[in-house]
Amino acid sequence: MPELESVLVKHASKPGVSTGKGPSSLFTGEVFIDTVHNDSGGYGTGGSDSTIIVNVTFAPGARTHWHTHEKGQLLKVLAGSGWVCDKGGKPKRLETGDVCWCPEGITHWHGADDGSLMTHFAFARGSVQWLEPVSEQEYAAKGQ
Repeated sequence: MPELESVLVKHASKPGVSTGKGPSSLFTGEVFIDTVHNDSGGYGTGGSDSTIIVNVTFAPGARTHWHTHEKGQLLKVLAGSGWVCDKGGKPKRLETGDVCWCPEGITHWHGADDGSLMTHFAFARGSVQWLEPVSEQEYAAKGQ
């Protein structure tokens, strides 16, 4: 069995270099992504062994498009409040300090509430399949 070694990413966030605006092809509303580590060559377009570690800030009402992670995704809310919703499920409220596991192969979206920013830490392995935007009707279901 090969020996494994811990990897330390020192000073991963580089002001003015690692933060970018989330593309409208993947997000609705204003989203800012601070990349800690990304060996996928994009937003989840790498292979099965790729890893993405990011801090994402969503403006009020901003959200991801529907998407699925090959090997799952871990979210930890660092500030604000928002929502996560599995396809066909009921949206679940996220608040500061909450941790959410989005299992492999589950289509979902996540983003900020109407009246709050939300910043979350995200860790994902493997590829991401990006799908259609979350409709206004689907987003509005969060308060019901």
